[in-house]
Amino acid sequence: MEFIREQLVRYGASTELAGLLSSWIMVVLIAGLSVVANFIAKKVVHGVVARFVKRNRFKWDDMLLERQVFQKLSHIVPVLIIYYFSPLFPSYQALLAKAAFCYFTIVGIVVLNACLDAADDIYRTYEVSKLKPIKGYIQVVKIFIFLVGAVAVIATLIGQSPIILLSGLGALSAVLMLIFKDSILGLVAGVQLASNDMVRVGDWIEMPKYHADGDVIDISLNTVKVRNFDHTITMIPSYALISDSFRNWRGMQTSGGRRIKRSIYIDASSIAFCSPEMIERFRSIHFLTEYVTERQRDIEAYNAERRIDTTVKVNGRQMTNIGVFRAYILHYLKQHPNIHQEMTLLVRQLAPGEYGLPLEIYAFTNTTVWASYETIQADIFDHIFAVAPEFGLRVFQNPTGYDLQQAGRSEARREGQVGVG
Repeated sequence: MEFIREQLVRYGASTELAGLLSSWIMVVLIAGLSVVANFIAKKVVHGVVARFVKRNRFKWDDMLLERQVFQKLSHIVPVLIIYYFSPLFPSYQALLAKAAFCYFTIVGIVVLNACLDAADDIYRTYEVSKLKPIKGYIQVVKIFIFLVGAVAVIATLIGQSPIILLSGLGALSAVLMLIFKDSILGLVAGVQLASNDMVRVGDWIEMPKYHADGDVIDISLNTVKVRNFDHTITMIPSYALISDSFRNWRGMQTSGGRRIKRSIYIDASSIAFCSPEMIERFRSIHFLTEYVTERQRDIEAYNAERRIDTTVKVNGRQMTNIGVFRAYILHYLKQHPNIHQEMTLLVRQLAPGEYGLPLEIYAFTNTTVWASYETIQADIFDHIFAVAPEFGLRVFQNPTGYDLQQAGRSEARREGQVGVG
């Protein structure tokens, strides 16, 4: 700096002007040196460190590289340069030292935050992470680091001891928590929602406690705004999404398939063994030709091997109309163009009850659009209800007025025939 001042004086500048210009030139040189040093540090990180990390056999350092720990650490270099050259400016040395310390503290917080994220990523590579996750503990550590860093920066800027600052905040904490209770709860909830990716704008959520069933249209500090499917608006406190349970349908929407889980109830009195005529009729059904042929062959081989008398139906193995019907539905769904074939596809019996035997269809459509989903589901069950009588099965239904009227007419005709006779 003295050399620059002497050169300016030699070229005719006054002493006062030379001192001012030398200071500004030195500031520019220090700034340029900081930028160049930061650039070199990043190049070293991306070049040498990244190449070393990718070539070694360890995997944990790849997590550090993905979280940009080394790149963020390179920001310390300009701070060290500024702090080293601060004695050149005695009038501003204290201010520069404070600024360098604050910047160093912020960089340290950012680096520690990235290291904690990388530690969580490394821990998730082990099976034990599924049983004992540590993300919650890491978040607590992050909050502690942020609080300590914020207190250190504020104390440095105001020139007071951090202990004095903490004691002053402690005296006001009760009043602040009372006044800003909802905001504090909303802030904590917002951090939890964002860090855990629990809800986003555009998600379809369902929360019966607040009569919410629709799309999230806004997330603010205190409330989450949901537009229900009846176009009403529900306002949910942000912290309620943390303290209470809710359903987020995002997983269904991103999976590309929506579940069909519905049963038809078969009248148990219509279930029977298949007669030879029924078997031949079922064999002519396109979806059942191969199934009936292979099934009948297996049954005949089983009964012949054990010399079973098949003249009595209860002996040996026999096909039933409900079993063939179940196989038909399964083959029908496997050939359906709107059923997702890569997801779970089941046709199963549930426990029989007062409404008959439930036959449940468990499948997924290949679309998540609500209107299309309902149409596909309705078309499938239209077909199932219509085809059930072809298998000699009756769908259960409680007696209606029409059924009672028909029964009354049948009874009247029967009594009339008896009277005539």
